[in-house]
Formats: sequence, structure tokens, C-alpha cells
Amino acid sequence: MSPELHWPQIALRIALTVIAGGLIGIERSKSGHFAGLRTTLLVMLAASISMIQMNLLMESNGKPQNSFAVMDLMRLPLGILTGVGFIGAGAIVRKGEMVVGVTTAATIWFSTVIGLCLGGGQLVLGSVGTIIGFLVLRSLRGIENRLEQFQLAELTLSLDENGLSASELHAILEKARMRVKSMSLSHSLNDHRKTFVAEVRWPTDKTGSVLPPVLVTLNQLPNLIELQWKATGTSPT
Repeated sequence: MSPELHWPQIALRIALTVIAGGLIGIERSKSGHFAGLRTTLLVMLAASISMIQMNLLMESNGKPQNSFAVMDLMRLPLGILTGVGFIGAGAIVRKGEMVVGVTTAATIWFSTVIGLCLGGGQLVLGSVGTIIGFLVLRSLRGIENRLEQFQLAELTLSLDENGLSASELHAILEKARMRVKSMSLSHSLNDHRKTFVAEVRWPTDKTGSVLPPVLVTLNQLPNLIELQWKATGTSPT
């Protein structure tokens, strides 16, 4: 491709960028995400225009005879990618053990790459990437929603010293389809009690409002002193 860039080519690149940004941005706005049409479109246009600017400066690239300065044109799109990284980081929010906004941050980063492709003249690559990205955001949401959801929780169980062992507790939880991520055991010599603290992962509905039936079984243990269940979030498979 010739480095010389004319206004019809610039107009075509900007037009395709607006179409691509609008397609992905409208999908995000309809889904209720705060980084919707305007944010996605502005990010993609910024990336595209930076690549167009780089193409326009290409003829002046190099080291002039009367200057010590060297123009590195790749710093312009790389700077755009770095700046978008800060925007993406701001979109990710941690609420306890839950992390939200990861898809939004990935969409912003993806939109930047599409903008760089379209602004740089890789129109077919950018257009195909836009279609694939749109299909991923639109079509895979239904599949993701049908995936089995897992609840993350912390189980605290205090029993007297004659209560069940760690292996017995682990077996009860595994039988209830709970995956034990970690388990700790502490002993209190003064109270003659032992306390298990287990991080577990178990299948549940999206709200996580239904308590696992195994809690009823544990609550009926003859040596039980205290039982606590703390849900910390949900995660897909």
C-alpha cells in the first residue's frame, strides 16, 4: 500500500470506524453498560485518527539533516493503547470477592485495536474483526447465561474436640457437590473446641439466594457449637 494518503481514503477509514464503533457501542448500550455507544465510538475514533495521523506523517519520518531529532511514528498508536489501558482499569470494579466490568474493559481495548486497524488502512481486517467482536458480545451472552453458575462462599464450623475430623468434613462437602478450595483448622485449648474455615465453590442460581441443603445437615451435628455461611460472590464455570 502506498504511504501517500488522500482525503477519499481518509473519509472511507473514518466512515468504517464510525460504523464499527456504532455497531459495537449500540450493543453495549442496549445491554445497559455504562461504557456504551459514545464511549466506544470515541475510543475507536481516537485510535483510528491516530493511525491516520501516523500515515500522514510517514513522509516526514526519519532524521532531517539539520536536526538531531528522530521521529518515531509508532509512539502515537502505542500511546493510544497505553491511555486506553487506564480507561479499562477504571471500568473494572471489585466488590468483595466479585469483580465486575472486565468485559467492558476488554470491549474498550478491542475497540481500540479495531480503530487502529481501520485507521491504518487494514479495512478488511478491521471489518472482519468488528463482525466477530459483535457476534461474541451478542451471541455468546445467551450461552454464557445458560452456563451453570457457581457460588463462592466461606464456611466456618466450630465443634467440640470430639467432633468430626477434617477428612470427614471434606467428604460431606464433596458429596454435596461442593468444591473445597481451601480449608484451615484451629484449636482452642481453653474452650476445648476446634474451628474449620473452608472456602467452597458450589452450583447455585444466579442470585445465590438459595442456601445449600448441606447446611441443614451440618447444623444437626451433635457436637456443633457454631455455624456460619458467608457468600462472597458468583462466578461462571
